[in-house]
Order: sequence, then structure tokens, then C-alpha cells
Amino acid sequence: MAETKPVFLVIGAGAGIGGHAAKRFAAGGYHAVLARRSDEDGLARLVGEIENAGGSASGVLLNASEDGAIEDLVARIESDIGPIDSALYNLGAQIGNRTLHDTPHKTFELGWRLGCYGVFRLAHAMFPAMVERGKGSLLVTSATAAVRGNAGQHSHAAAMGGRRMLCQTLNAEFGPQGVHVAHVVVDGPVRSPDTLVKLLGDKWDAFEAAKGEEGIIDPAVLAETYWHLAQQPRNCWSHELDVRPFNDVPWWNDNPDPTINSRAGKPGFAGPGE
Repeated sequence: MAETKPVFLVIGAGAGIGGHAAKRFAAGGYHAVLARRSDEDGLARLVGEIENAGGSASGVLLNASEDGAIEDLVARIESDIGPIDSALYNLGAQIGNRTLHDTPHKTFELGWRLGCYGVFRLAHAMFPAMVERGKGSLLVTSATAAVRGNAGQHSHAAAMGGRRMLCQTLNAEFGPQGVHVAHVVVDGPVRSPDTLVKLLGDKWDAFEAAKGEEGIIDPAVLAETYWHLAQQPRNCWSHELDVRPFNDVPWWNDNPDPTINSRAGKPGFAGPGE
């Protein structure tokens, strides 16, 4: 009988970070399970690209905000595919620029459910088996909003800030039990057709030209960071790191582009990664 491959689970497997991370882990010998909310055709394309490159993958549509959905997926993978060695929680919680008055209770709560509660549920479902095996990793994509709250980002900043603190508490409890939790602050724009390109719309071409080829994070390159984190030896674990293009100023000294920033006195996108 062929040896069972370790499983890499991606929740939030779009065409950007999630899809490229799945490709990288599949190339490294994992079976990648790609989960996303919608676009079954896009999901099938990603799985097909992995298989055509010689890797192993499967896809599933998942509404992570539904009670029991994440838990059932983890149970099915462990039962039918193999042990989850590493997982990437890559769901965003960006609901756009909204004033406090324009942020209904349900909208705020949805940001929390996707941005923070989903990480909790995944860890709750996945960590017992990882602890029993004495190994495993949970990688969490995060954003500038995890460390800085801007106007119009009440739901997103609260969700991302909670995500960051949850990663710290999970690490404190489960690091000594062999489970590696890594929080990755993506402090810059990512070249992703599912998120940034769609959010900017007709502003994308001007934004891309202003940033330059190396001024936007390549998700295939970022995937190497996730791979590195999952392969780190126990005596040299990283629990939090941030990434940004070379020509972006960091979150603690930001000078956003007024043409796309909501703080410029007109509605707009609050800034990639925020």
C-alpha cells in the first residue's frame, strides 16, 4: 500500500495566496485540500493545475461561516484522506469602507466570524489530533489591520486584531505540545485577481503602474514563506512575521496613496492589506 501523504488544508483557496500556497505544498509532497466559498469552476482549475504538475489535490466548496462546516471538513479529511499536517487559514474579513453608522450589527459580526471565530473553530477541530501526533502547524494569513485600525475599518480591524491575539494564545498553549502557530501580517498589496484586483476595479491599472512590477507581492513568492514556516525545526520557530514589497513603508510609518485611500476625503479603498 502506498504511503499516505501528509495533508495541507487551505481554507480560503482563491487564485491568489491560498491557491499558490496549495501548489507549493503539493510540489513538496503534500496532498492539498483546497476549500473556498464559491466559484466551483475556479476551484476545479486550481486542482487541475496541481495535478497537471504532478501533485495531488482535491477541492471542496465551504461556507466557513456556517456552524459545523469547518468541523465536518476536518473530520472528513482525517477519516477519508489522511492526517492534516499543516493548514492555512486564509479567509479575509474585508467588508469595505464603512462608517460606524453604516456598519450594521450583522455586518460587524460577519467580519468577526470570518476573521477570528473561524480560526478558533479550525484550531478547536484540528489541534487534538495534532497534539496526539505531537506535530502540526497552523499558518494564519493576516493583514495590516491586525496591528493598526483605520477609519472605515471597524469590523475588519476588530476581526484581524482578534485573530492576532488568538494566534498568540493558541501558540502559548499548543506550542509546548508540538503545534506550530504562525501569524503572517501581509503588510502590502498582493497580486490576486479574487481580492485586490476585484476591489480596485478600474483603479487597478493605475495602481499597478504606480507600484511597478516588484511593488506588488507575488503570491507564488509569498507561498515560499508559508512553506518555510511549516518546515521550520522546533528550535527555531517563527510565531509572527510581516511581509511587504521593498518600496512600501511599513504599517507603523504608513504614507498611503491618496488616489486609493478613503482618508483622502472621498470614498475609496482603505489600502491593500488593511
